[in-house]
Amino acid sequence: MKESKTKTLRGLTKGNVWDLQETDIFMMWARPDKDDAVAEHAQHYLDIISAAFYIEEIKVDKPEILKKYEERGMRIGVIPVKDKDQKWAIKKRPINHVTDLTYENIHHISAAKLLEVINRNFGGGWDSLNQSIKDIIESGFDISTTTLPKDRLHKPGGLYEIKVNDGYEVLEIQKGGWIEAIFAKVKPAAIKPRLTIEDEISGSRDDDEDEDEDEASNDYFDSDDEELDDETLTEESYRTTVEEDPDSLSLDAADISDGDEDY
Repeated sequence: MKESKTKTLRGLTKGNVWDLQETDIFMMWARPDKDDAVAEHAQHYLDIISAAFYIEEIKVDKPEILKKYEERGMRIGVIPVKDKDQKWAIKKRPINHVTDLTYENIHHISAAKLLEVINRNFGGGWDSLNQSIKDIIESGFDISTTTLPKDRLHKPGGLYEIKVNDGYEVLEIQKGGWIEAIFAKVKPAAIKPRLTIEDEISGSRDDDEDEDEDEASNDYFDSDDEELDDETLTEESYRTTVEEDPDSLSLDAADISDGDEDY
């Protein structure tokens, strides 16, 4: 994951918001150089933030209520909306399961994190994922899989060694006397046109930007076939596949009860 360069609300998108933490959000709202456009579109920024964070307005500002939010792992700070300084509780949405993966956050996790998430999917391996999840994953990662007898997987000069040497992370899933290896490597970031707040709200953009995006899309589908030696091809004959290529915001505070709410 690359370090976020987002410093102001005006540069915030549903993609780069995943680079931020709770304290970053409060700091961005507290910057003294906010202008009328930011104030006017405050709800727009809250919608963006809610793509990566649980966010609730605290309507009852009492110590016992604040403690309940803190016990749920939420951070409390002030976000001015409609000329009013109001306390809010926010918490970064976790990425623990394959169903947590989206086109926005897939570019903000590492290959190791991805394989950790896949491994939590009941150990079913790559084929256990539905196609929509695979599409999301492959928008951000190069994925290869192979299933071999356990005594052949780590053979010197084989596919496993080639992939690891090429920078792939690997997840091994045991299936009886065989092992499925899932290889994952982050795809190079595509150059995307930068949108202003006015562009995002109106949905408009220049023709040049549309052309750039089409070219980036075409680059996504271009890939080079990997050349393997005869020995590797023999190993792959067992079964090898190589595939190259949010939540809505509720501004009502949750009912606070003695029981904690799980996220």
